[in-house]
Amino acid sequence: MGACAGGASAQSNVTIYGLVDLGVVRESGGPAGSMTKLTSGIANGSRLGFKGIENLGGDLSAFFQLENGFQADTGTLGQGGLLFGRQAFVGLSNGFGTIKLGRQYTPIDDLVGAVDPFGNGYAGRLQNVFMKGYLSRVDNDVMYSTPTINGFSANVAYGFGEVAGSASANRYVAGSAGYTSGPLFVRIAHQNRNNLIPSVVGASANTAFGNATNDKNTMLGATYNFGVVKAHAAYAITKTGNVGTRLVDATDAMVGVSVPFGANTVMASYIRRNDKSANNRDADQIAIGYNYVMSKRTTLYAAYAYINNKNGPVFYTAGSAIEGGSGNKALDLGIRHTF
Repeated sequence: MGACAGGASAQSNVTIYGLVDLGVVRESGGPAGSMTKLTSGIANGSRLGFKGIENLGGDLSAFFQLENGFQADTGTLGQGGLLFGRQAFVGLSNGFGTIKLGRQYTPIDDLVGAVDPFGNGYAGRLQNVFMKGYLSRVDNDVMYSTPTINGFSANVAYGFGEVAGSASANRYVAGSAGYTSGPLFVRIAHQNRNNLIPSVVGASANTAFGNATNDKNTMLGATYNFGVVKAHAAYAITKTGNVGTRLVDATDAMVGVSVPFGANTVMASYIRRNDKSANNRDADQIAIGYNYVMSKRTTLYAAYAYINNKNGPVFYTAGSAIEGGSGNKALDLGIRHTF
């Protein structure tokens, strides 16, 4: 009993938390026709997490976070069946900054969530069109974040490719830097992921699997809170593949607003993609959403998005926080509960 009591005491600084998000989605405009479904993870992915921190003395602390993603409509695991597919890391922190090791969100994904009026969720999420397919999480990642000094902060990240015979294969390098002061937030982020998988031992590090050798994303984002309305803006450049044989070569721009009043918030955004590749898949997205905060833990929401796909069939689809969607139009009605 003494051993059990000691174990319970040692775990007293661990927090168990979660979120359950479910709603009805109507998707239309896709090649297979319209669809109405009850689905999980519309505004935010449903999750169960554990996190904790230990004071090691002085200014030094150790911490960890393990976060599982699941589908509340079926009870199945998310992120391809990974146990802690959303996050899994451990780290140290002091006055000189923070270092984390494990599976983590990328600096660009953090920036997307910070500047998108929809928080990269709902039918109107940024990723439907903006930097479509960018890398949002990285395995085997080491990230260092500076403390905030006079409003300035930065981070750098390195993800080990772990491919025998090539130090660059599947390697990930990224970073971001920004400034926050009062109502102003502005930040720039960049990431470079090598998709190099040598076909045989000793093959050149430039031997590509498929046709892409690397993915490069650069994003500048900003928000300004006027009180009665918050303005959102972002611009990004995406390049994928070899120089001269670009699979993706595009620029994206977004402007949006979020308007809080009482327990209500209205969100809206417009996104423009300029595809410079041979496919020339330009697109425009318009979206509007509404949140009603019923309590500290429960929110009702609705959202609608429409994507105008140019120069071809439906390519960009209106999805949600965890799903890609099936058509160029989507309507969400749902509930989010945190614990």
